[in-house]
Amino acid sequence: MFRYIALSWDVSQPASSAAARLLGMAWQARSAWDGVVRRPGLQVFTTGSPGPDINDAHRLPGGTGVVLGKLFRRRELDAPPARGVQLDSREAAGIADSCARSLVSDFWGRYVAFVQSPSGSTCVLRDPSGTLPCFRARHEGVDIIFSWLEDALEMLGPAKTLAVNWDALTAQLCLGVLSGRASALDGVSQVLPGEVIELPAGNSAMLWSAVDVARSCEPCNAEEAADRLRSTVRACTRAWASCYDTLLLRLSGGVDSSIVLGCLVPGSTPADVIAVNYHSPGSDSDERVYARLAATRAGRDLLEHERDAGFRVEQVLMAARMPAPVPYVGWMNAGTDARLASAYAAPAMFTGAGGDPLFYEYPRWWPAADYLHDRGFDAGFPAAAMDAARLGKLSVWRTAALALKECIRPDLAARTPPSLQGLLTHAVLQQSKEAHRFTHPALGEADDLPLGKYMQAVALMYPLGYYDPFEQARAPELVNPLLSQPLVELCLRLPTYVLTQGGRGRALARRAFTAELPAQIANRRSKGGMEEHIKAVLNANIGLVRSLLLDGELSRRGLIERSRIEELLSGRPTALAGAVSQIHALTAVEAWLTRWTR
Repeated sequence: MFRYIALSWDVSQPASSAAARLLGMAWQARSAWDGVVRRPGLQVFTTGSPGPDINDAHRLPGGTGVVLGKLFRRRELDAPPARGVQLDSREAAGIADSCARSLVSDFWGRYVAFVQSPSGSTCVLRDPSGTLPCFRARHEGVDIIFSWLEDALEMLGPAKTLAVNWDALTAQLCLGVLSGRASALDGVSQVLPGEVIELPAGNSAMLWSAVDVARSCEPCNAEEAADRLRSTVRACTRAWASCYDTLLLRLSGGVDSSIVLGCLVPGSTPADVIAVNYHSPGSDSDERVYARLAATRAGRDLLEHERDAGFRVEQVLMAARMPAPVPYVGWMNAGTDARLASAYAAPAMFTGAGGDPLFYEYPRWWPAADYLHDRGFDAGFPAAAMDAARLGKLSVWRTAALALKECIRPDLAARTPPSLQGLLTHAVLQQSKEAHRFTHPALGEADDLPLGKYMQAVALMYPLGYYDPFEQARAPELVNPLLSQPLVELCLRLPTYVLTQGGRGRALARRAFTAELPAQIANRRSKGGMEEHIKAVLNANIGLVRSLLLDGELSRRGLIERSRIEELLSGRPTALAGAVSQIHALTAVEAWLTRWTR
């Protein structure tokens, strides 16, 4: 479990220097931690690195800083992947001289950089993928920058207490996620993906954002776009695979995970790739037939495991403390992941996560509006409208009318609907406009994006969880190749009506990987899920869930519709229809609150 913690302070302030010295000395005494930078004004410590080919500390000239994590060179994207990247003197000097800014243009990967300038200030850069978390707290004039909150809490000890930021938490209830700098804890903020912040002043600059990339649209025909998409997916996936001798790959049998596996056939990478399929009873929860087809086509072994029907919500109450509530539904098989990683000596679990927004799987008419925005009513619009109509399951006339209306008068309010509408009180929903101050700053300037591209950019702004809050150090490292910076940039620049040409979600991706995908997967109309599984888990835990939600902080503060939730949790056969995932989401929030308020 690769983690870091850093101290930055103003050496001209005696009190800050004294506090930093005490914190640093205590951490240096820990044998599990390596001090990779130790100089006046900046100390950086790391732990848990499984090897230089996976996560490394790239030290900069004169000890002026360090780049932590995994780097790949941009110029080598089309070359056979190198197992490890070592910065040459010119590259290291460029990173130091630019205060880490050259990393965004010359490299990609998973990293956080610390660079001290000649003036003594420290620049902290989080890479555009945002894979490595980067949080910040302040204590007695010292900035503490860390990836794992438990480390920061241990460093500070009982003298420092953290309280819930109720305004931010309310915003998360309204919007589903906090995409801005604030966390749900007072005094804990995050450095955003693609952001560089200068300490101690706190000045910041966005060097990269999905919104800015989405503005640089690159029109091209579908054949050219498919070629570029195929080569970029392959390059990114194989680059990540080159870091490992053995890896697991979560194979649902859907298009995205099957594409990732298709890029890792024997001979394309030296890594031993083992596919893992999770299944459970239900109409759409057992995709083994598709997973078997994908594994056979790729020539890789497949492990089949039933989803953990015995998941207990009590585990959420014992999970690691995090800066904001973490939905637990996606982690309910974490124990099996950890056991398989140990049994097969596989330090990483690859997934196809991110494919929905990346390849554009939205059953909406939006690409027609994007076409009008980009190209106007020209000879190509009827075909684009027909594709969008198929995608949104509407008539072509209705699609064209909606697209025209959107272009004339965009409905900006409809772009961010409340995430838990129906379970939140009216007073909370009234605050949804105010909640936007907790969103990514780039969204305040994104109204010029066409609707479809806006929705794609927003979805690709939120980094997925890197750390497993349940299994923690026992968990395999999570790798999501489809969210690699070069690939995200390509798909943000491709128009939505090119990504969906033909009237299907993921149309361009299906076309690009026709040779790698079994026909049954490439032509799938259905999409797997786990709704019946999460309903079974809820029913098995309904007593504790009812206690948490009806007697918890959310109810006491009048944030949730108590009577509505009481009805949904009554146990009647039809009471849970359509609200199971929302109940799980609220339970995750209440469990998180229990950790911080008891």
